[in-house]
Amino acid sequence: MTAHSIITLVVFLGVLTALAVPLGGYMARIYQGDLGLMGRILGPIERLFYRLAGVREDEEMDWKRYAFACLAFNLFGALAVYGIQRLQTVLPLNPDGMGEVAPELAFNTASSFTSNTNWQAYGGETTLSYFTQMAALTVQNFVSAATGMAVLVALIRAFTRKETSGLGSFWVDLTRTTLYILIPLSFVVALVLVSQGVVQTFSPASTSTLLQATVDADGNAVLEQGMAMGPAASQIAIKQLGTNGGGFFNVNSAHPFENPTALSNFVELVSIFLIGAALCFTFGQMVRDRRQGWAIYAAMMAIFIPLAAICMSAEQSGNPAFLQLGLDQAASALQSGGNMEGKEVRYGIADSALWATVTTAASNGSVNSMHDSYTPLGGLVPMWLMQLGEIIIGGVGSGLYGMLLYVIVAVFIAGLMVGRTPEYLGKKIEAKEMKMASLAILLPAATVLVFTAIACLGEWGTASPPLANPGAHGFSEILYAYSSMGNNNGSAFAGLTASGYWYATSGGIAMLIARYWVIIPVLAIAGSVVKKKVVPASPGTLPTHTPLFVGLLCGTIVLVGALTFIPALALGPIVEQLQMIGH
Repeated sequence: MTAHSIITLVVFLGVLTALAVPLGGYMARIYQGDLGLMGRILGPIERLFYRLAGVREDEEMDWKRYAFACLAFNLFGALAVYGIQRLQTVLPLNPDGMGEVAPELAFNTASSFTSNTNWQAYGGETTLSYFTQMAALTVQNFVSAATGMAVLVALIRAFTRKETSGLGSFWVDLTRTTLYILIPLSFVVALVLVSQGVVQTFSPASTSTLLQATVDADGNAVLEQGMAMGPAASQIAIKQLGTNGGGFFNVNSAHPFENPTALSNFVELVSIFLIGAALCFTFGQMVRDRRQGWAIYAAMMAIFIPLAAICMSAEQSGNPAFLQLGLDQAASALQSGGNMEGKEVRYGIADSALWATVTTAASNGSVNSMHDSYTPLGGLVPMWLMQLGEIIIGGVGSGLYGMLLYVIVAVFIAGLMVGRTPEYLGKKIEAKEMKMASLAILLPAATVLVFTAIACLGEWGTASPPLANPGAHGFSEILYAYSSMGNNNGSAFAGLTASGYWYATSGGIAMLIARYWVIIPVLAIAGSVVKKKVVPASPGTLPTHTPLFVGLLCGTIVLVGALTFIPALALGPIVEQLQMIGH
């Protein structure tokens, strides 16, 4: 790693932690009903929502009612997003005359944004109207993120309560997450982005005169270039904070209207991790043991930092094939060196590779460089981060409840080692919790591998198009796509055209499985744990806040990820890396 890469990583983690700790405390107070000053300001709006919806603020739901409310709300959201896309030609705020979206693509997009995946099999500025971007996608950016956070809060409450069935109200948790956390943070970030030049307008696409005229494919002179506009800043803020990732423009955060300056790049990068990191400290405060939150945060960083370093180093090392062409890949005062193909030239390798690892560690998926152009080892890192299950920070809410599933597995393994019934936070971990945790961990992995295998069986997945490259790299593109969709990430290797019938339909199904077939087991665990009494700690209790447990947790995560995906990775990026070295 270069000195610039090291400094970039250290500054990023320092700023992130400094912001995450107080934000985590604030969110804990919100979920515990201590609304403070924000309650006096926004309380009337909150109570108005409850009156209009017929919701009681003090309502308690068992896990089945909580899950039903969650699923019903998300089903309604998916239908609304699908309908708006299909009807956008007759809806307002369509100054560029966008046509209706094809059924399979509308289904894929509805599944994507409702499930907090934000996989995009379309070009935003050439497919969707302003109304669709705002009323369908931006709204889902808020409420899909709030859904994940609400499910997490229900699980945390299960560990703090005893011998009851109530997990709180999904509607209250959803409302408070959106009103007191996501909207204020998004407002602040959007203002910062607008100050840096991110567009926020209802004006139609504008044109500019080219400094040097050119010709199109038919030989006609081209004197002007169209520039898509729109209300981008408001969507960019929540896309990063809510780990949504869907870009207003097709090239996402590599577009100068989405990410115009070094400051906007850093703000967006920190925003991707901010809420997910802060929720670790929210967890610690809500279970009345801050050490537990720090332990989980430490486990996340213990995996993230080495992988980020590997990705940065791989890209900085460059491509051996270029050396045979006499190209200079050494970093110097005049160039960043390394593999600059597909990178954001304004920011260089360090910021591009760090973004790639951050966006795939979180369930975000936004990009400021093209992952398809990374070296095989550099591309393996973001792919494997997704395959771990989006738990290294992960999606807002979903990342931490995914990590808690691994905590349950880790304490169960530790219990087997010493012949003692495992416990976590005073609650016994028994057969039901292990079954549900195993189900939630294995189903997304099975979805990725099964759909990848099916896609490789015939022309529907391997013809050109949709697949642009043959061999190991083509397989990597397919594996990456389903790793992204099957883990609610949304990033992609650019060589795969995913708007066709097979990938749009199968991808939509994969995104729904990865989201809701995890949420239901998580809430089932919450429903089981909340009924249990608290077991007092004894000399035989495993401390879950120590470096020893952090190491056990990291080992469990890496072992499960390795055993599940190393065979598939060996057919793609690993063999491609060996081919590159041999070349």
